[in-house]
Amino acid sequence: MNTLPSIRPCGIALGSNLGDRAAAMTRARNLLQEQFGSLRQSGLYATKPQNCPPGSPDYINAVVELDCGLEPEELLQATQHIERELGRTRTGVYGEPRTVDLDILYMGKLTHGSPSLTLPHPRLHLRRFVLRPLADIRPGLLLPGQTSTVRELLDTFPSGEPEPELIATHW
Repeated sequence: MNTLPSIRPCGIALGSNLGDRAAAMTRARNLLQEQFGSLRQSGLYATKPQNCPPGSPDYINAVVELDCGLEPEELLQATQHIERELGRTRTGVYGEPRTVDLDILYMGKLTHGSPSLTLPHPRLHLRRFVLRPLADIRPGLLLPGQTSTVRELLDTFPSGEPEPELIATHW
């Protein structure tokens, strides 16, 4: 007996700090939309690099949410395929500049742990550059393992990390 896959809302963080950053973000969003259908999207935010090699360029960040029936590792393969298609290369240097970065943040209420993927994203609640755009589309979201909503996490975020600057609401 075949069962239909569970369709879940999936959050994906997009970032770019090499080349034409806005074009790369738009192209990544479009490729996700082509593959998964309609999606909800945050604004585009300019952010300072966090935990990146010295001299790394500023980022543009956003979050999209799409409905997906893939398993976690299948979605990871799909996002990594888009990254490669848009010119991302990996040298193994943590935080290295990249044309595009797609991080899976959550897949509904699913928790998942493997060497290649942990869900929900283990550092999501520690990244203002992710929380700020996520609050645009899902401020009331309560992620597995959290006791505060995305909005509450953002509102109580410790000072120190610069506030992302909204640069576009429609892109």
